[in-house]
Amino acid sequence: MDKSYRWLQLRQADKQLKPLLKKTFPPRPSCGWIQAIREALGMTAVSLAQRLNVRNSTVHKLEKSEADDSISLASLRKVAAALDCELHYVLVPKIPLEAKLKEQANTVARRHMQPVAHTMSLEDQAVGTKAQQAQLELIAKELLDGNWRELW
Repeated sequence: MDKSYRWLQLRQADKQLKPLLKKTFPPRPSCGWIQAIREALGMTAVSLAQRLNVRNSTVHKLEKSEADDSISLASLRKVAAALDCELHYVLVPKIPLEAKLKEQANTVARRHMQPVAHTMSLEDQAVGTKAQQAQLELIAKELLDGNWRELW
């Protein structure tokens, strides 16, 4: 993949996700959103089962599987529609993707430098901190200019 295209793709993803980085999302209720919303609406499991064209026991299985983190997105999407809700599925990075990529490049660069720096220090040939930092930055830049798959 073209290097400039990779950076463009990364920055576009960061731009889309930026509004979500600082948002705080409510924690999922222990019983799950399906049951919490159904009960808040005063809707019985029987009524929800009718809206979904399933058995009553299926509604309880869906609620349990959501609470257990084992529900499928397809099932959750169907239940959301039956509850007249929207399902928003998004992975929100803890830090911007570009920052994460650069952080990973620095981690890999340190890993590459470590054996050489250790050997040089054993031979009393250690270089100064500024020189080490410059070398680290150079290796990280080379990694970012290369195949990003090698970073992981």
